Amino acid sequence: MGKTVLVDLSHPFGQGGPLWPSADSDFTIERVNYMPRHYRLLQTFNNFHMHNSTHADSPSHVIPESAYTHELPLENYYGDAVIVSIPKKKWELITVEDLENATPEIREGDIVIINTGTHKRWGENDDYFMYSPGLSIEAGRWLVDKKVKGMGIDCQAIDHPCYTYMIDHGPGPFVPRLIKEYTEMFGHPPIQDFPEWEPVHDVLLRNNVMGFENVGGDIEMVTGRRCVISAFPLRWWKGDGSIVRMVAFIDEDDLVPGVEKREYKWGVY
Repeated sequence: MGKTVLVDLSHPFGQGGPLWPSADSDFTIERVNYMPRHYRLLQTFNNFHMHNSTHADSPSHVIPESAYTHELPLENYYGDAVIVSIPKKKWELITVEDLENATPEIREGDIVIINTGTHKRWGENDDYFMYSPGLSIEAGRWLVDKKVKGMGIDCQAIDHPCYTYMIDHGPGPFVPRLIKEYTEMFGHPPIQDFPEWEPVHDVLLRNNVMGFENVGGDIEMVTGRRCVISAFPLRWWKGDGSIVRMVAFIDEDDLVPGVEKREYKWGVY
């Protein structure tokens, strides 16, 4: 066996990074102290929401009067993990069959990370945010029944875009053109196929299964492998989620051969 290495499964975040369609403003990053002024003191102020880049949702994000970030044990964000390849195209659903056939096998207690290939399109574009795949409700229930610890995906959200308020849910539609495009493509509006609002969020978080979104970084290095994952949140009092630094701990001999470290051309994507 080789030495244990750490593999970053996080997208970077910062000003100019990709934002979910409902975001009202970009990150604000301001230097409030400067090196020339103090020589050894640099301080910056960041104004941003936590549901951005690679992050974890807390139950309070979607379920009234449920647990906040500070109330969740750190063990929720750490443990044995499996990274499975389930390639999906535009608007496809991840099914129970996909999970049952995944390799390595998904086990009780796992943090399950799904690589659909969408992480390769991370950026300010429709492909990533509007046309991504997502879990079916049945797949979410399967994960709960399997008693997994957590589930992460390399997409804009755990739920399919048509389960979100990009279309006719909650305060939506934030992206009305998707309704027209879906209707032209399938012959009926998306609300017929996706009548619930973020149901997979509800299924997982209501059952203490952590949800991680926008997984990326060097995920290709560990896809098809078992490892240990940590993805700790900020210690945010009454937070409904948190940006995390997701890291895989894996034997260097188990890395997928020939995969180079990912470079983010624009810094944040």
